[in-house]
Amino acid sequence: MRHPGNRRLRVGIGAAAGTLVLSMSGFAVPAFATAVNQTSGVSPTAVSGTPSLPTTAGTPYEAVRELQQCGSTMYAVGQFTTITQGGVTYTRNNILSFSATAPFTMTSWAPDVNGIVDTIAFDGTNCSDAYIGGNFTTVNGASANHIAEIDTTTGALVSGFQHNANGEVFTMVVAHDTAGITHLLTGGAFTSINGSSTKYYVSLNPSTGANDGYVNFGISGTYQYPGVAYEATKVYNQQVSHGGARVMVEGVFTSVKGQPRQQAFQEWLGPGSASVTGWTAPELNDHCVSAEPFYVRAAAWSPTDSTVYTASTGDHLFNNPSTPLTGPCDATIAFSSAESSQNAEWTNYTGCDSLYAAAADSYAVYVAGHPRWSDNVNGCNAEGSGAIPDRGLQGLNPGTGLVETDSQGTAGLYQMSRSNADDEIITSAGLWIASTNRYDSGMCGGTQGVSGICFLPYTS
Repeated sequence: MRHPGNRRLRVGIGAAAGTLVLSMSGFAVPAFATAVNQTSGVSPTAVSGTPSLPTTAGTPYEAVRELQQCGSTMYAVGQFTTITQGGVTYTRNNILSFSATAPFTMTSWAPDVNGIVDTIAFDGTNCSDAYIGGNFTTVNGASANHIAEIDTTTGALVSGFQHNANGEVFTMVVAHDTAGITHLLTGGAFTSINGSSTKYYVSLNPSTGANDGYVNFGISGTYQYPGVAYEATKVYNQQVSHGGARVMVEGVFTSVKGQPRQQAFQEWLGPGSASVTGWTAPELNDHCVSAEPFYVRAAAWSPTDSTVYTASTGDHLFNNPSTPLTGPCDATIAFSSAESSQNAEWTNYTGCDSLYAAAADSYAVYVAGHPRWSDNVNGCNAEGSGAIPDRGLQGLNPGTGLVETDSQGTAGLYQMSRSNADDEIITSAGLWIASTNRYDSGMCGGTQGVSGICFLPYTS
């Protein structure tokens, strides 16, 4: 279905309401999020005491797929049954919550979700209920197929919201169009959802769960080339811009609203209906190794929304492992977000190690997965000339793409276990990273025992 641990970045900046900003398309729209502008990045040392997955040296391993903060509480979803915090082990079936500040105390909230939860979303500052999506069929014993709205006090299903999709729901965000109407943008592998036959990507009414008709993109197509591994059409991930009027969307498709698009497209949340902008990145039409035709798993907006950064898997170009590396595979790439065809502004190669999560502030682009090196254009599964040792987590200069290094310049500033990080969000307090306990991992930012959930705080 997907490479282990390959979840995604969500929009994760703290919500801001009421401010009007001018979008690139010329409309005044409510600000969706507050971008974080920092003269220095997050601390390279993780805070201890966050809830943690139990360590394991075998398989199957467990994973935190996504983190979201609402109010003073952090919510985590994924595939797990137990969590430890403060020396106590708690039973939690694929979803949990805890205090967003030290000592990160676990709450008593413990909904029983019987399968993977891939995504969780909130409607602005309303923290009384949450939308969840994934690959499950019940919540607290009540039928809920892949999608649900649940009470954040009791964990019970919220009445009135429909709970029925015929395929996995990978991504949900609440966004507002330029007319101020609220939409629950939902993507996945479904071909019907809550009574609608709209496939893969739909806008739902946040109160009823019904298709509100705002998104009609006719998404279709899969990636085809010699020996390619089959990947079904799907919308896998999305990120709302800080200004709130545009959305980056990643997945498996070749046509979006009749326009050729592969790996990613940009959506405009205009009045009346959403549209596909003219943003394209021809480099994303290239093929990576046949085992990984879907390689752009995450993206991030710069604080000014002028740049988008993609994080990719894919190993190397199809039938071309030679160095220096070229193409979009196993790399972080910066593109202008202008609504037209864009070439890469810079590319930083890991040297054939995957990246699955991305976040950005004004100081750095933070990408994570299971890299061993950064600046490794001259090596594939080996340390090439000019490469910097930089495992697990990397901080890249937004202007040049070069890695931020330690004081000796011999290694990347940020490090964590190569545990296939799934998600990153930036809040005003710092960077949160969701990952797995694969490979008996549990180190992040030099701190042990933070398997699954890592927090790197801002220090200024």
